[in-house]
Amino acid sequence: MAERLTAEDFLPGFRFARVIEDAHAGQVVRAEGEVRFRRDDAGLIYEESGQMHLPGQAPLQAERRYLWRFDDRGVEVLFDDGRPFHRFDPEGQGAGTDHPCGADYYRVAYDFTEWPCWRAVWRVTGPRKDYESRTDYAPL
Repeated sequence: MAERLTAEDFLPGFRFARVIEDAHAGQVVRAEGEVRFRRDDAGLIYEESGQMHLPGQAPLQAERRYLWRFDDRGVEVLFDDGRPFHRFDPEGQGAGTDHPCGADYYRVAYDFTEWPCWRAVWRVTGPRKDYESRTDYAPL
């Protein structure tokens, strides 16, 4: 990939597969589903919907939504209520900005080197959390 990705590159969306290795809970959680992007006045809305599989339980419906705002420094990701979450550069491979949340700490790395497939890896640590979440995305 030679250039930074734009909002148009993410439309309409991707399938995702996620593995969460939770050292604190001593379990591996899996999820899969779709991420749909749609335009709004300021950028894109990220809407994720899928099934989460916890060991020994029936699958759960899981959904999340973020706002993606593109500018000359990359992508600012906001929670759906507009609060800031993190920022990343949609090019190549690299870390996003970290996100402290109370006593917990979220660190993310994105990899766009195999575009249109891409990956996000979160490492979350704190007094109540100790997990790594790997999400692979592939075009719909």
